[in-house]
Amino acid sequence: MYKPGGTIKHLLDRMANKEYILPAIQREFVWWPYQICELFDSLMQEYPFGTFLFWKIAPERRNEYQFYDFMLNYHERDNYHSELLKNLPNRELTAVLDGQQRMTALNIGLRGSYALKIPGKRWATDAAFPITYLYLDLLGEPDIDEELAYQFSFMTDEVAKKAENGEVWFKCARVLTEDYDQLNDSLDELGLDREDLRRARSVMRQFFRTIHDKDLISYYEETEQSLERVLNIFIRMNSGGTPLSYSDLLLSIAVAQWSKLDARKEVHKLVDEMNEEGDGFNFTKDLVLKAGLMLSDIGSVGFKVENFNKTNMALLELNWERISASMLLAVQLLSSFGLNGQNLRAESSILPIAYYLYQRDFDQNYLTRAEHAADRDNVRTWLIRSLLKASGIWGSGLDTLLTALRDQIKENAKKGFPVEKINAVMDARGKSLTFSAIEIEELSELAYGDKRTFPILSLIFPGFDFSKHFHVDHIYPQGRFAKAQLRKNKIPEELWDDMLDKNNRLPNLQLLEGGINNQKRQKMPSDWYLQMKPDPVARRQYLAGIEIAALPEKLEGFLEFYEARKIALKARIAQALG
Repeated sequence: MYKPGGTIKHLLDRMANKEYILPAIQREFVWWPYQICELFDSLMQEYPFGTFLFWKIAPERRNEYQFYDFMLNYHERDNYHSELLKNLPNRELTAVLDGQQRMTALNIGLRGSYALKIPGKRWATDAAFPITYLYLDLLGEPDIDEELAYQFSFMTDEVAKKAENGEVWFKCARVLTEDYDQLNDSLDELGLDREDLRRARSVMRQFFRTIHDKDLISYYEETEQSLERVLNIFIRMNSGGTPLSYSDLLLSIAVAQWSKLDARKEVHKLVDEMNEEGDGFNFTKDLVLKAGLMLSDIGSVGFKVENFNKTNMALLELNWERISASMLLAVQLLSSFGLNGQNLRAESSILPIAYYLYQRDFDQNYLTRAEHAADRDNVRTWLIRSLLKASGIWGSGLDTLLTALRDQIKENAKKGFPVEKINAVMDARGKSLTFSAIEIEELSELAYGDKRTFPILSLIFPGFDFSKHFHVDHIYPQGRFAKAQLRKNKIPEELWDDMLDKNNRLPNLQLLEGGINNQKRQKMPSDWYLQMKPDPVARRQYLAGIEIAALPEKLEGFLEFYEARKIALKARIAQALG
């Protein structure tokens, strides 16, 4: 049965009083500023607001679970996780199962702030994250294209004060701290003409009534105390009846059952630390939680409810320190291979490696000790081969594959990374790492920007120190293939499309240290290598090492250069992939 919930002001007051709280199964706040603005516009236009789903928790059961507060002052760098609530009041609590994003948007818009990074500014500088607040232009015109009747925007107080073009920016938070007469009187101080003053008062009145007077909130309340029932309701409400990511369920149950550690805090911390390694990665909470299942030898690695019992969660907490260390070591190993978020094609590929490191109980010495060099190379070669497969190794049937790989690694890890055993398991599941002639042909002309381009170059040219942040670089610079440049160099027009395409393919690409690449810019390669390697013998040796037999000084020789290097690279690829 649905119930009336009163006004937005009443909802916000209950949130501030911690009467409404968030259960651990809820995701983080994910709305962007424009979505908050659209929500407020919809409210002003009296569009349906949607119904909330609340879970009434009896006082005697509140300590069985962990709860979080609503985000108030979102900061992309410093404050993006909801805060764990401690010392909850000894009274009935209401957890929000559906409606978190909308309620948080209201909270930030009317009580808090939003700090998003400005593109181009350094992450470490506070100036890159200006604190903005929700404002409403009282004289704003409707935006027909966006179907917006009112102009809401997040901006700093300084920007709002410098309003131009007839804008009158009203700070929305004032609607909670000043009464209607105060707000209305403040408009007289703006010096507006009669028509603008009438318009501003009309918009102000509509905004005030939307927040204070209109009963916009309705909700359904679940009173059953069974966590299983609540999780099932949550899944249906948040996914239209289709399975929700079970990582959310795992996290919620771990939070409820871990006795010493805060599961959500630990998982988020590990995700953040992994993503900060090297040049940065894009690992997710789901990946980390699956790693917990895999490394702790829990079930079949899949996110199935039966894997999340109390015994398994206790095992996960017990092993968490070693799991975290092994996952970080695995990321550092991948970083030493030159991989990062831009070129790691499948994040799941790290899991067998992490499991191997966990089984061997390796520490940081594994990354540098000479006695592990051959083992590291076996890991690297196997990983790159799996990432190069066009059909994709890490897609369908992933949980079954990971479980089978785990069994083989556990049984054979003491002898080193068991490449042959692993490959046999993959072959049996139709995920062979053997490459056909057609696949090798495709790899020899991979495009710039393809996530396989860096791995294939690193595989066939392994002698680089990838800790120095290597880039995939165009040998003949991209800028030289602009149509104006081709015309200037008297290249026949019928060759332009072919040259433009081949400029961005593997035979015209190389690995170059980031700092050096920034110096190279648009120089022709013959001039560049003459400058970088003035000794002719050393220059010839270096170029031969990257399969460059000759460097035509003019663009008219590019296609000949391309074909010659393609043949050489194709031979290297065939040799490297066996």
